[in-house]
Amino acid sequence: MPFAPKRPEEIDRMRVAGRLAASVLEMIGDHVRPGVTTDELDRICHDYIVDDLDCVPAPLHYTNSPEQPPFPKSICTSVNHVVCHGIPSPKKVLKRGDVLNIDVTVIKDGYHGDTSKMFFVGNASVLARRLVEVTQECLYEGIRQVRPGAHVGDIGYAISRHARANRFSVVREFCGHGIGELFHDDPQILHYGKRGDGDVLEEGITFTVEPMINAGRRHVKMLPDKWTAVTKDHKLSAQWEHTVLVTADGYEVLTLRTEEKFE
Repeated sequence: MPFAPKRPEEIDRMRVAGRLAASVLEMIGDHVRPGVTTDELDRICHDYIVDDLDCVPAPLHYTNSPEQPPFPKSICTSVNHVVCHGIPSPKKVLKRGDVLNIDVTVIKDGYHGDTSKMFFVGNASVLARRLVEVTQECLYEGIRQVRPGAHVGDIGYAISRHARANRFSVVREFCGHGIGELFHDDPQILHYGKRGDGDVLEEGITFTVEPMINAGRRHVKMLPDKWTAVTKDHKLSAQWEHTVLVTADGYEVLTLRTEEKFE
């Protein structure tokens, strides 16, 4: 059965994995500064995940298909107009004014915790700050729709409505996904849609919500590395992500960070 509800012991493991993934984003913030390379951020996160958390970095050597090369790093670092899946590089030096998404997935005792956060490198532009803020609001608006009996289309509708109200666009080529023992599973969580459309949520299901919102048009293109997606118009993009559990009366955010005051 696709996206079968998790058993209580599985949910407990998901909580642990989610909490550990969140701790990576809490740790790395102090290292995000002008002059650091994304490769250095990857090394710091890798060492923390493996040595301090005793976890496996899920992206390392991961691939979706035989045509796609294995991902060569332990985190994704997406800077400015990179929409998602940016590959850390010693050549990519962060500069003042950049915006950066760090996407982390850890495996603990066979279960995945998946989350991402936006960071500012020094002072960011007014547009960048507004885009990042609205994208986080889109994430929260989507999560607030989660409850038994809701449809996945309710999540996408809430996200796209808030993005459009702020004159931003929603990327359609990528979506949230079921998660547990598998990194990517059913259901697919589109970040656009109509109320009442799509699969019905049940208590015990776990999945990610991870809207990618663009300052310009929604269209993206893939770079030759077959991983990095960028905006076609080279305008800014932002993304936030959480792993979510459907509870008896709503939701639980398994990757919530201590800095967040989200209800």
